[in-house]
Amino acid sequence: MKKNLKILVVVLLMAATSCSFTTKKFDDPNKDKLLIDLITYVLNEGHYDAREINDDFSEGVYDKYLEGLDGSKRFFYASDIKEFDAYRDKIDDQIEEQKIDFFDLTYNRLLKRSEEARSIYKEILEKPFDFSENEIINTDFSEADYVTSKGELKERWRKQLKFSTLITFYDKVEEEEQKKEEDPAYEMKSKEELEKEARKVTLNSLDEYYDFTDDLERKDYFTVYLNAVVEAFDPHTFYFAPQDKDRFDIAMSGKLEGIGARLQKKSDNITITEVISGGPAWRSEQLDAGDEILKVQQEDEDNPVSIVGMRLEDAVDLIKGPKDSKVTLTVRKKLMGNIEEITLTRDIVEIEETYAKTAMVNNNAKNFGIINLPKFYFNMEDYEERNAASDIKKDIIRLKEQDMDGLVLDLRNNGGGSLKTVVDIAGLFIEEGPIVQVKSSGKRKEVLSDEDPSVLWDGPLVILVNELSASASEILAAAMQDYKRAIIIGSKQTYGKGTVQNVIDLNRWLRSNEFGDVGALKLTTQKFYRVNGGSTQLEGVKSDVVVPDRYSFIDIGEKDQDNPLPWDKIDPASYEVWEGFVNFEKTIEESKDRMGTNEQLKLIEEHAKWIKDQSEDNSHSLMFEEYAATAEMNKEMAKRFDSIKNYNTNLTFKSLPYEVKLFENDTILKEKRDRWHKNLSKDVYVEEAIHVLADMKKNNIKQDKLAKVRD
Repeated sequence: MKKNLKILVVVLLMAATSCSFTTKKFDDPNKDKLLIDLITYVLNEGHYDAREINDDFSEGVYDKYLEGLDGSKRFFYASDIKEFDAYRDKIDDQIEEQKIDFFDLTYNRLLKRSEEARSIYKEILEKPFDFSENEIINTDFSEADYVTSKGELKERWRKQLKFSTLITFYDKVEEEEQKKEEDPAYEMKSKEELEKEARKVTLNSLDEYYDFTDDLERKDYFTVYLNAVVEAFDPHTFYFAPQDKDRFDIAMSGKLEGIGARLQKKSDNITITEVISGGPAWRSEQLDAGDEILKVQQEDEDNPVSIVGMRLEDAVDLIKGPKDSKVTLTVRKKLMGNIEEITLTRDIVEIEETYAKTAMVNNNAKNFGIINLPKFYFNMEDYEERNAASDIKKDIIRLKEQDMDGLVLDLRNNGGGSLKTVVDIAGLFIEEGPIVQVKSSGKRKEVLSDEDPSVLWDGPLVILVNELSASASEILAAAMQDYKRAIIIGSKQTYGKGTVQNVIDLNRWLRSNEFGDVGALKLTTQKFYRVNGGSTQLEGVKSDVVVPDRYSFIDIGEKDQDNPLPWDKIDPASYEVWEGFVNFEKTIEESKDRMGTNEQLKLIEEHAKWIKDQSEDNSHSLMFEEYAATAEMNKEMAKRFDSIKNYNTNLTFKSLPYEVKLFENDTILKEKRDRWHKNLSKDVYVEEAIHVLADMKKNNIKQDKLAKVRD
């Protein structure tokens, strides 16, 4: 594999801009103003296609920001918006002059309106709803006007709360009727009791919402404002507040330092929602989902700190910590209610769901491997640590030890990740050659290549994609398609994200910083292109064999986002098509024929159209009888699609030997793999991928025999 992969152009860019930054001072004593100044400067200097910050820009930011603050239009009045409108085309001026008047105005007004609404929803939910009234609610709030009076605001809240309660009420009525059907002696609750219970559920939901917003600080709302500004450049440029950056790093690396538990705040209590397999909490066998953490004590502290009522993020900061450090938790156990003190030694916790997983299936005396890659993960501080490429390499070696005849690489729902891992993974399947072309604004293109002539897997390869396969997934699928190295099965096109982002630590530009960590900016610095010269931007990768799925008719691609960069193309790189397969095109046509007559796929396509129709229906009756009739009709329609989840391929998947040994001490991992294998056995796309591998293998065998005859 290439040892000296060229450093991406962005590094040179950052080196250049770091020099220019030394001539510009970012020393405003107001942190918010400093952030605006710093971020917009980095955007203008480093973004691939920096926009002019003018009145048009201002209007886009204005609309996006207000939608983020009050998308359901149940807080602000029309009079508020009229006041805000004075800034509609002035945000560019605010940025230029390092002012935050507009943010201050909207933030303080939102706090006021939110507090007023708190009393409104409580008042409304004190009284029963009349579900016999003939009322309609439109849930497309983008079409609604802002209210002009408190009476109108109450009415908007009333309808929204009534609709939420109606949904719960209908479910409760159904449950009661089911209980009566199962036990004729059962005494059903009255409609009045059920309506009261349903209102209570709605009330609890709103109380939890306010518990969450009560924890938000000014800086959290300012992050919303900043991202309305930066996302006006393109959908993938994003400002990370410090804790958001930590989450991003964890998502990319799949690792964190802590106790290995997922937490949630409910009311004032910090509750464990999941104990992560393999982590310190799991190994201790002392913590369970549902336990409440009351206090946290560090090993160098004499007294614990109560986290009851604390912001979830602040509580997490206290609980997590560096490897080998100790933390003592005061915990109320879920089952017995007793309070215990539990001391744990923090460790590196690997989040298993982040990583590639592998299985083997036998079909017609042939062994086929499948690797599911959820993202192109890597450690941002040390690439040589665990990453997607090294894991896939290990798995292919293990699969070959089990006499693998063909490989499925599943990139469905994979949103991308490290560009370098793509080059490394592609190099496992081809001899040396270009993998992707990268271009920075105003600079020559750079070709990232595999320079290792060895091939780890030269057999049949199928790649599965869908509409949510994006970025790095598209690079790999496109390269394998251009080389005719793999057959791509999936959606009409993938997501269509043809841009490269780099995460820039904003603290590096501050000589002295009294504000602490100011976060990071994920910045679009480059566009990437296929080796054939085409861009995947907007257009994505078009599958060799197109199959419908549940997303087929939903607008979820790059082309459906705000402010996407345009499609274009550059000159192709020099590459040679793979010559390892015979009848490559015939194999694709045979697959298309099978898929065209597959009844399961016809049903999936019909279901996808139905989902599209449902998503576009924004008008709902608030009268129980009408709502129930519509719900029953939808239920009957949904029954037609039950066979989708009941489909069975008759294929049996199994874990590799090394993983089977892990199951002896990790029953949670075994349960996860069993669930995955069960899903694979119902997956029509995987089934077809196996058929295609078999066809490719058969053709290769024929080719090998012909070669021997010629010899």
